[in-house]
This record gives sequence, C-alpha cells and structure tokens, in this order.
Amino acid sequence: MIKKNNKIGRGVIDLQIQALRKLKKSIGQSFNDAVDLLSKCQSKVILCGVGKSGLIASKISATLSSVGIPSFNLSASDSSHGDLGSISKKDILIILSYSGNTDELRNLIEYANRNRIKLIGIMSKKNSILSNNSNIKLLIPEVKESGYGIVPTSSTTAQLAIGDALAISLMYQKKFKKIDFKKFHPSGNLGKKLRTVEDLMLKNKRIPFVEENSSLSRAIKIINNKKLGVAIIRNKKGETTGIFTDGDIKRTIQKKSNIKNLMIKSFMTRNPISVDKDILAAKAVSIMNEKKITSLCVYKKSNQKKTIGILHIHSLIDANIF
Repeated sequence: MIKKNNKIGRGVIDLQIQALRKLKKSIGQSFNDAVDLLSKCQSKVILCGVGKSGLIASKISATLSSVGIPSFNLSASDSSHGDLGSISKKDILIILSYSGNTDELRNLIEYANRNRIKLIGIMSKKNSILSNNSNIKLLIPEVKESGYGIVPTSSTTAQLAIGDALAISLMYQKKFKKIDFKKFHPSGNLGKKLRTVEDLMLKNKRIPFVEENSSLSRAIKIINNKKLGVAIIRNKKGETTGIFTDGDIKRTIQKKSNIKNLMIKSFMTRNPISVDKDILAAKAVSIMNEKKITSLCVYKKSNQKKTIGILHIHSLIDANIF
C-alpha cells in the first residue's frame, strides 16, 4: 500500500510539473501587457474566481497586497447580490476560470464591460466568454488533472504560478524593495529578518556623546552613566570624530597614573565604524562579528559625518536578531 501511495503521489506532482513547464512556455507579450497595466493601477486590483479558482484568487490577492499593490478578493456569488458596488472604474479586475465559461462570473464580466473596467482574464479556452470579454487574455495551457482527470490540481497550480509571477514582476517594476516589504510584515520571523538598524538603534539623549575637548575623566563618567561601554566623540560642528570604549579606559589607566587633566581627543579611536540607518539589522550583526566590536555609529546617507544613533549589541540580542 505504501508503494502504491508513493506512486500516486509522485504521479500527481509529475502532472503539476508538466503543467508548469507548459505555463512557462506560454509567458509572452500578454503577460508583459498585464504587468504594465497593473503597475499603472490608480486604485485597487480585484481578484475573483469560483470554487478552487476562487481560493487561488484569494491567495493571489494576498500576495499582491503584501508587495504594496492594494488588492482584495471578491466573492463571485456575493458580487451578484450587491457587492458589484465595491468595484470602481479605476480598479482593475482579474478573473480566474479554467474553462472561462463559469456561469457565476457572467454578471461580473458584463458589469466590467458595461462600466469600462479593465479586465484581465486567466483561462485556458480561447473562445470562452471570459476570453472574448477580457482586455488582456492570459491563456494558461490545458492540462491533465489528477484523480481520474477531474480534480482541479494541475490547473490550480498553473493559476497560482501565474499569479505569483504577476506579483513578483510587479514588485520589481515598481521598485518595491526589502525595506518596503518590511512595512507590510512587522511581525513574525519575516518581520525580524527585515528589521533595520533604525528600528533598533538608541537615539537622542540615549547616545553617549562627549565633546572632543572634554577631559578623559568626563568621558569616563558619561560611559559609566549611559552603561553602553562606549562614548561617541564629536567636534563643535556636531560631527563624529572618534570613539572611546571601556577597553580604551583600561589601556589608558595602565599607561597613565593621573588622567585628571588628559583630553579625550588624544586617546579616542578616530574614524569609528559607522552604518546607514536603513541597512538590515542582520547586516549590522555581520559587521560587528567581522570587526569584533559591540557598537556601531549610525548615520543618514545625506550626512555620514553626523551620528544620529548608536546600535548596541544588547539591542540586537533583545530583538533576537542573532
């Protein structure tokens, strides 16, 4: 029985692989036209399908929303009972139907055509109702289904794949980057991975600033008060000129018996390692590990000489970035 089950399972997957290979070959000008149209959408992208296609439509809609394309899934049956009013003339409608002749979609297709709402149809039949009434036709190949050839499996895999292809192509065309993706995924493991230095840095009064003409004893006092094991040294212009750490204190005391009148700028480490506020926190961890340090100065791209925050290893540990 185990061998038979394994054989059936592999057969299902083989049929889906074949469907995807056919789909890959079908990507052409109409796909490019669909991406261009969607990228210019001034309102929402609305997905709709019936049955299994409806479930795929819901997933595609969620993927589009996650990459910054406002989208929602519309129930085909509800659209005929008042929900057509949720579609505006600036929206773009994507309808999925493997046959292209699903009766429940007729009212929706007619409404889109009557109100000149742009319609992208995803179907396998060239001469179907959906194909004949779509502004852009995305023909997916006719495929062999699993389960006596009647269970929607290979066809829904193809629908899902074309939806993912549209979403990712749009993401690149609209220059949607990791930093943008983070805005829509603030929680969970993905949110942690996409956290930036700015999310975790200490700023304002929590930064242990010391003027470069201050005494060494003044710098030590600030290091002890801020409890970060480091002081950021800056000049009269507010530009960062150096850094002084707990380790520097120990080495200085070993060399100098009286530090009362010594100036911090004579002992600081110049040109401290700094990072842009927008880099991923994970990248900052990599820099810390490579340089064997526990703190990084943070700046804005517009002014690399001015420290706007300090990223400490404790903040990274607390955020579980390691």
